[in-house]
Amino acid sequence: MFGFPPSLETMHNIADFEAAARRRLPRGLFDYIARGAEDDRTLRANRRGFEEIGLRPRILADVSRRRLDARILGRDHRLPLGIAPTGPPGFLWHKGELALARAAAALDVPLVLSCAATVPMERVIEAGHGAKWFQLYMSGDRALSLRLIEKARRTGFDALVLTVDSIVSPNREFAAKSGYTVPPKVTPRIALEAIASPRWLIGTIGRYMLDGGLPTMVDYPLPDPADPMKGGVPLKDDSISWETLAEIRALWPGKLIVKGVLDPRDAVACADAGADAMIVSNHGGLVLDGGLATIEALPAIAAAVGPRLEIYLDGGIRRGSDVIKALALGAKAVFLGRALLFALAAFGETGVVRALELLGKEIDRTLASMGCSSLDELDRNHVVLPGERYAVAPFDPRDG
Repeated sequence: MFGFPPSLETMHNIADFEAAARRRLPRGLFDYIARGAEDDRTLRANRRGFEEIGLRPRILADVSRRRLDARILGRDHRLPLGIAPTGPPGFLWHKGELALARAAAALDVPLVLSCAATVPMERVIEAGHGAKWFQLYMSGDRALSLRLIEKARRTGFDALVLTVDSIVSPNREFAAKSGYTVPPKVTPRIALEAIASPRWLIGTIGRYMLDGGLPTMVDYPLPDPADPMKGGVPLKDDSISWETLAEIRALWPGKLIVKGVLDPRDAVACADAGADAMIVSNHGGLVLDGGLATIEALPAIAAAVGPRLEIYLDGGIRRGSDVIKALALGAKAVFLGRALLFALAAFGETGVVRALELLGKEIDRTLASMGCSSLDELDRNHVVLPGERYAVAPFDPRDG
């Protein structure tokens, strides 16, 4: 709580950033980004899924000319990483969305801007060159959502990401107990926690107050952006359907990504509907508790759709070895949510840059240890799933 803050140089992994974020943020706000829905079962499953997968390396391979570049939606990137859309970056760091955008540009990874952002989408587009995608929830007012799609097109976003796995308000009991919401509502408890977190209070909230007040959801066209659930329309739509996806496909001329796919049948339907890519995602365990871990869902989805569209994954990624496992099981890239929110909350833009750099180094070391020189060489034979731990490894003499 008090004492000297940690330095950026002492951050060696995502766990270090998580600990640093815990020190800087009020407890309730930290829980808001670190916890999941109900009993956190899906949240824990995402991590456990990666931990239970083994890596099967090959030896005596010349890996002295390694490459980590990945082609994502027709564009070459330095790393197989992206920044996932998240709701609260602007409450963790002053104008946090701009910090994320600049870090994404510096490391040449795609940024997905949430429609709940606190910075206008035009400013995010201007914050450094690089691929920028816009994420959309269909709201209770369809016309408002469609106008926002048009605004994203005019502003110049490269792709539209339609989130389909959050159609009702989730049961986040920890938030109900702590009183934390986004946007925050000031209560005596929250005020005391804020006072006990002076670096966050002064560096984030204090700077906003000098700007004129707390941030709001500036891009989502709601009558009362300071409180989207009061006097406006809900940020959820439980009537969204495949017809909705077809309507959006017809309206959006650019690349279209569907986020929130866990079932291979839905993956095939997304391909049939004209989606260019999908994100295997369970919303980071924030919506359905007891759901399938994303890495568990990935192999069947990859087998079902093959090369028809690009597959990305989010949820539970903390190490470069996690990225390698996801790529070996069929993902083209992975997107990071909490991992980078921790870095942002602790150090802002420089923290996000360092976190991405550290993950890049971990990916490089793991790739070399696997006996591979490029990400394209990774395949299903490089991983051992939980049920295969004591099985005889498949062998084909033609594999060399």
